[in-house]
Amino acid sequence: MTSIYGATTLVLGLGDIGSEFAKRVKALGSKVIGIRRTGGEKPNFVDVVDTTENFHKYLPEADIIAMSLPKTPATYHIVNAEVFAQMKPGAILLNVGRGTAIDQEALYEALTKGTLGGCGIDVTDPEPLPADSPLWHCPNLLITPHISGGFHLVETFERIVRICGDNLEALAKGTPLKNEVDFTTGYRRRS
Repeated sequence: MTSIYGATTLVLGLGDIGSEFAKRVKALGSKVIGIRRTGGEKPNFVDVVDTTENFHKYLPEADIIAMSLPKTPATYHIVNAEVFAQMKPGAILLNVGRGTAIDQEALYEALTKGTLGGCGIDVTDPEPLPADSPLWHCPNLLITPHISGGFHLVETFERIVRICGDNLEALAKGTPLKNEVDFTTGYRRRS
């Protein structure tokens, strides 16, 4: 057992999902370090904001590392054996972004050697996780079948429908779309 209150949470990926998570752990008393691809103003729900290239320096102090990164060449195995070695002993890792962001062999090693206190992953590489993967046998790992962003809640479904409707209207009017992805970066296009 650990507490969010007084913990340090490192949020890798301060987009919509990461920001919503950061707001909640901040409200529960966590120090929040937000990591994003590019710089910018510090939101009021984080204590520190930095860029992806500097996230390693925060690993030794992070009790919780929460990932919501897209699949891009820059995020492929961004968490690997080197990163696990730099993490605070007993840290908890969460990933709801893309499975390719974590080197799963290194994750298995970190979990079985006790480097990590625990891990929760909603995404794997490949997906679904093969039945013969050794990750299924890690007692300190919770695996969910990519359901954290699905249509399981009525509000989630209704929000997606609203965004779709707004985008159809914007397309018809020739105005900017919501949540448009820039395919050169893999991230949402910023205006």
